[in-house]
Amino acid sequence: MGEWLAPDEWQAVALSLKVALWAVGLSLPFGIAIAFILARREFVGKQILNGIVHLPLILPPVVTGYLLLLSFGTQGAVGSLLQQFGIVLAFRWTGAVLAAAIMAFPLMVRSIRLSIEASDPKLEEAAATLGAGPMWIFLTITLPLALPGILAGSILAFAKAMGEFGATITFVSNIPGQTQTVPSAIYAFLQVPGGEGSALRLVLISIAIAMSALVLSELMARRIAKRMGAS
Repeated sequence: MGEWLAPDEWQAVALSLKVALWAVGLSLPFGIAIAFILARREFVGKQILNGIVHLPLILPPVVTGYLLLLSFGTQGAVGSLLQQFGIVLAFRWTGAVLAAAIMAFPLMVRSIRLSIEASDPKLEEAAATLGAGPMWIFLTITLPLALPGILAGSILAFAKAMGEFGATITFVSNIPGQTQTVPSAIYAFLQVPGGEGSALRLVLISIAIAMSALVLSELMARRIAKRMGAS
């Protein structure tokens, strides 16, 4: 791949993979927790929380990126506070991780929530009557039953993070070698004469990565289903 792709193209692919993996890894614990709360708990403000979680799907990505810039930029309330600890997100690859994670979060939560709702709550109730604590029930019953949804949500979030463009370019710009992900690089190449070849190569790489992720998730989901059926 290194010989087929030019150095700047390879940098964009490597950065996109890095951003997507970090985005999924950091958001997954929060996604599982919020999905469980929305699936198993009733409380005042539940619909508000659900709306906030899914808001990035409705808002234009540029709006989300602008809100991130206002909040996490060096002059923003959160950004200025983080800057005191040496953490800067705006116009850094770490900011691309934050933008990708926020845009992918609704897809992750929805998949995990549907998986939890599809599992029989009577199993959790039976474990509770036998004296199991809430955390033990979650770890030994709820989480294993939700594994297919967790896997599907993670793959969807990864794919979304790989393809995120609007919020990322608004929040961290399009700096080659620093914040230029594959979608940003494709856009940049299409703006210059003779860049169609580089853009096409990156498009093919994106398709290959997405298809590989889908095939891998399908194989893992079948393996998990077989294990659960055997048990």
